[in-house]
Amino acid sequence: MNELRIELYQPVYLRDFVRLNLEWIQTFFHLESSDRVVLNDPERYILKQGGQIFFAVNGQGKPVGCCALIKHAPEGYYELAKMAVSPQYQGRGIGTLLGEALLAYAREHEVRKIVLEGNTRLASSIALYRKLGFQEVPNLNAAYERCNIKMELNIV
Repeated sequence: MNELRIELYQPVYLRDFVRLNLEWIQTFFHLESSDRVVLNDPERYILKQGGQIFFAVNGQGKPVGCCALIKHAPEGYYELAKMAVSPQYQGRGIGTLLGEALLAYAREHEVRKIVLEGNTRLASSIALYRKLGFQEVPNLNAAYERCNIKMELNIV
């Protein structure tokens, strides 16, 4: 783990953000139109809206994991989304590192509420979210067909 570092988005990581997300989505589900919108232009749909993208980068400078904090301004909350870790790096605590970095960033930027949508089929991701403090809430109007659980975390 010592060789891993967390970095914020840089344009050079754009292809890695897409690669990492396509990897898990296409392994377990199918790409949806909402995925295409964000993955085709994350700078516009995440960064320029006031969000951020985090990367776990290995000692060779290659991103092996990522996640995004997406601002939903009209609704007054942020979303943890697009969390992905390369299969060969899974089980090493990288998701925890990414989640903790995202939460630290959220606290620094006075984010009060973070929501996420997931699928209970991905049990390890749900366990990670619970470990980070997220709690299940009613899942109304999921943004993705694949989502069957909604969780949120209120930051005080």
